[in-house]
Amino acid sequence: MTADDTRYGIQHLSPDECWEAFRSAEVGRLGVLIDGDPEIFPVNYAVNSGTIVFRTAEGTKLDGALSAGRVVFEVDGFDPDTNRAWSAVAKGTTDRPRTVEDILETVELPIFPWQAGDKTHYVTIVPAEVTGRRFHVQPGARRSPSISEIPRTE
Repeated sequence: MTADDTRYGIQHLSPDECWEAFRSAEVGRLGVLIDGDPEIFPVNYAVNSGTIVFRTAEGTKLDGALSAGRVVFEVDGFDPDTNRAWSAVAKGTTDRPRTVEDILETVELPIFPWQAGDKTHYVTIVPAEVTGRRFHVQPGARRSPSISEIPRTE
C-alpha cells in the first residue's frame, strides 16, 4: 500500500475478495482492442472455477474477445449502508469451451443476457491477474437526484 492509498482510505482487495466481488455483480464490462482501438462492452456473466464466462452473439464483441490476445474485465459497486465503493479487475486471455465436459458445464451456468438475440457463443476469460480496491466515498461526491428522480408529493 502506498502513502496515497493510506491517506485516501483505499483498501486493496485480496484475490478472494476480488472473486467475491465478481460473484456479487450482475453485469461487468469487457475491454478489448479492436483494430488498435479500445472498446468496452457490458456483459452478463457467471464465475466458474476461477474463470469468468459470458454469452454473446456473432459480431464485434465475439471477434474482439477471441482475437485480442489479452482482455480486461471489470465490475464495480457501491454500498449505501457503509458509503463504500469497490471495483475488481481481471486481466487475462480468452478461450472457448472445447471438450464435451466443458461445453456441458458451461451451458448450465446461470447467464441470462439482457438483450434479445441468438447468444449461443460462450467465451471464457482466464485471468492471469485479479486486483481490486474498496474505499469510502467522500461526502458530497454522489450526484443529487435529477428533477425527474425526485418523488412527487401531491
